[in-house]
Amino acid sequence: MATIELDAVGVTAPAAGGDVTILHDVSAHLTEPRVALIGGNGSGKSTIARLLNGLVAASSGRVLVDGLDVSENGPAVRRRVGFVFTQPAAQLVMPTVAEDVALSLRRHVHDPNERAHRTTEVLESFGLAHLASTSVHALSGGQQQLLALAGVLATEPSIVVADEPTTLLDLRNSATVADRLFGLTQQLILVTHDLDLARRCDRALVVEDGPIVYDGAPAAAVDHYRRSVATS
Repeated sequence: MATIELDAVGVTAPAAGGDVTILHDVSAHLTEPRVALIGGNGSGKSTIARLLNGLVAASSGRVLVDGLDVSENGPAVRRRVGFVFTQPAAQLVMPTVAEDVALSLRRHVHDPNERAHRTTEVLESFGLAHLASTSVHALSGGQQQLLALAGVLATEPSIVVADEPTTLLDLRNSATVADRLFGLTQQLILVTHDLDLARRCDRALVVEDGPIVYDGAPAAAVDHYRRSVATS
């Protein structure tokens, strides 16, 4: 597994009345295959996820991926960390399904014929080969999320960060995407409101208004989160 280290990380954002603290003194050493980040809306869990490949910059502290400081080695870190967004349309940029996967492969597979062959292999592995010539905008939500994941995995990252990947999906598509994520050989960092998915992980962090307030076994973390919601 890859290694992620958050060392006293803080994130602030400018606001009309002064800087707003989004994360405060977040520290964690993550080596488990499946790590869940849970918490309420606005708690900071998605910000932690975005720190891992430089989508958000730390205001203080350090973020390390396999020993590489994200702030100093952005391109190298992004080759290691694939990011799957809640809204798959945010990362589907080419007209057709095949073209979108081929774009992801362009940096790693330079020969056009080999890239076309590899694109077909990727689409077949996700059950999307029959949609190769289809517009990405004509896909269902579940198909779009699978395509987004296919594009990320085509680059062969060592870490996959998935930010609420099933939130907008129906039950069937949620199960399909979840099974794909939990079948990965890569380390998975999963931001989720689905507590059943969180329980399937090896470790869970509960984020509340900036800091990590619980870090441990998923079942215990989910129970802690439920209690905090019930008493708030």
